[in-house]
Amino acid sequence: MRFIIRSIWLLLTAPFRWIANILSVARAEEPEDVPLADSFQSAVEHPQDLIVHLNALRAHIFRALIFLALFTVLSFAFASRIIDFLARPIGGIGELVAIDPTEPIGVFMRVSLLSGFAFAFPFIALELWQFIAPGLSRGSRNFSLAAIPIATLFFIGGMSFAYFIMMPPALEFLLDFMGLTTQVRPSTYIGFVTGLIFWVGVAFEFPLIIYVLARIGLIRWKMLSDQWRLAIVIMAVAAAAITPTVDPVNMALVMGPMIVLYFLSIGLAYLAQRGRINQAA
Repeated sequence: MRFIIRSIWLLLTAPFRWIANILSVARAEEPEDVPLADSFQSAVEHPQDLIVHLNALRAHIFRALIFLALFTVLSFAFASRIIDFLARPIGGIGELVAIDPTEPIGVFMRVSLLSGFAFAFPFIALELWQFIAPGLSRGSRNFSLAAIPIATLFFIGGMSFAYFIMMPPALEFLLDFMGLTTQVRPSTYIGFVTGLIFWVGVAFEFPLIIYVLARIGLIRWKMLSDQWRLAIVIMAVAAAAITPTVDPVNMALVMGPMIVLYFLSIGLAYLAQRGRINQAA
């Protein structure tokens, strides 16, 4: 009986303890400034210290997975409406034709997982922040914490861009190619839509990530500016992997925003680097 009461108490107080832990990390003292070479040497000489960090990382990953599982389960109640929303560009869920008995449930689970990740994104980001924050200065720590809600908005903005801007011309090309009648399978269509939406949402995080890394001094805008040719080649490969077709039109729809985001990242990195220098002066 005591075990049950204690478990219920821990479950009820878990959100408050989680928030208190975030506040304690944010208010922690400045870490000692140790050169990277010395930190590596210390990790080699004292591997038990590294095990402590690995255990902490495992705990944060476990909690992040709990958030993902919780929001995925909650998404079960809305998955059918989300599928219908995703199918609106082709006329609604009634236009999808399943030819495999397990196809509908596979689509249902895929959409629930993507929705769960979208809702759990800020909580997963907070778990990652709690792991890296103790090694940051107080200013960088608070700045990176404030960037989490902005990152969430960027992710949602990227998914909205993919759905409202990129999908209509892509679907028009795919469904009308050579004038052939196309019966759209749920697994194929939802796989295409969710993959495109997810990866474009992730791509929209790039400028903010670059800004944060430049603000805390891990990268410099000059390095990004000098490597723009290599970056475009990498983006072309990534766009080809994300795009479900081999035509240059749809590939350009993916690659174009990525190029714009990259050059935006250079400008943000420059501003972040200047702000960091002015703060240190």
